[in-house]
Amino acid sequence: MSLKCGIVGLPNVGKSTLFNCLSSAKAQAANFPFCTIEPNVGVITVPDERLTKLAEIVNPGRIVPATCEIVDIAGLVKGASKGEGLGNKFLGNIRETDAIIHVLRCFEDENITHVDETIDPVRDKEIIDTELQLKDLETVDNRLAKEQKIAAAGNKDAKVMVTVLQAYKEVLEQGLNARTVQFESKEEIQAAHDLFLLTSKPVLYVCNVDETAAKEGNEFTQKIAEIAATEGAEVLVIAAKTEEDIASLDSYEDKQMFLEELGLTESGVNRLIKKAYSLLNLETFITAGEMEVKAWTYQKGWKAPQCAGVIHTDFEKGFIRAEVIKYADYIQYGSEAAVREAGKLGIEGKEYVVQDGDIMHFRFNV
Repeated sequence: MSLKCGIVGLPNVGKSTLFNCLSSAKAQAANFPFCTIEPNVGVITVPDERLTKLAEIVNPGRIVPATCEIVDIAGLVKGASKGEGLGNKFLGNIRETDAIIHVLRCFEDENITHVDETIDPVRDKEIIDTELQLKDLETVDNRLAKEQKIAAAGNKDAKVMVTVLQAYKEVLEQGLNARTVQFESKEEIQAAHDLFLLTSKPVLYVCNVDETAAKEGNEFTQKIAEIAATEGAEVLVIAAKTEEDIASLDSYEDKQMFLEELGLTESGVNRLIKKAYSLLNLETFITAGEMEVKAWTYQKGWKAPQCAGVIHTDFEKGFIRAEVIKYADYIQYGSEAAVREAGKLGIEGKEYVVQDGDIMHFRFNV
């Protein structure tokens, strides 16, 4: 299982600069719209200090962290839903992602132009929201007509889909996002998922500020935080240009010194990736051995067999049991053998709900 996030926003708000921080792949950051003609894709590692500490004990051949795929999508403009700018193509790129990182410009700089001249992140947010909503409404209307005909012939699946589409149509016509609709039955939830609506995806608002506002934010970020709270959305304040400067430093010590000067304990890049994981209810379990210490991504709430299937489908099919060591116990006792001797190794069955940071060993027979 891998996480795929799309970075969206108006032109010149800092999307490509943020992408440069996140990925070793360098997007062209230029002071004009649409400099990102093809969506840039970068695969980045998910920061997890636990892997490093386990590796100090196990001395594996390699450390394999979880990864996250970031897609830098060209700036959207008003009218994108109707094909303005490079709209339709990039709306398609968003559809393929799991979550949206919506970058908002929350800084003043006369040297960097803005498509609407004035700096107003609330207005910018509404422009992007509207374009995504209009595109979703077009999708819903087109699908609804087809499904209603099939449902009229007595097809049960089509009837479920019609119910879902009508619920979405109602909120979208009110200028609300599809994610505001909650479905209860498994059939409706699946039908909703299969539509891949743009505004049904979870969103993280990234407020791009200047260096002086990196720690506390500013009046712009406060307004976005208030709006996000009403949506149940996440907000992160990042000085993207400063983060890019930090990322260019060679040593870990130099990076930490730079962060301390800004009054920060962790880079914005690390905080963003962790928030993206949290946004999608993703967690990691760990396997630790002489060959490798590796993080595996799973959906929060999954049981042991499902997590075994993340490694290999045969592990899930032939699942017998899981041997589980809590991360804190592994660190405390210093080895798997010592954990066993202390009686801290758990033998778990099919109903065990895996916890973030569990060190797992699966027994199976196919």
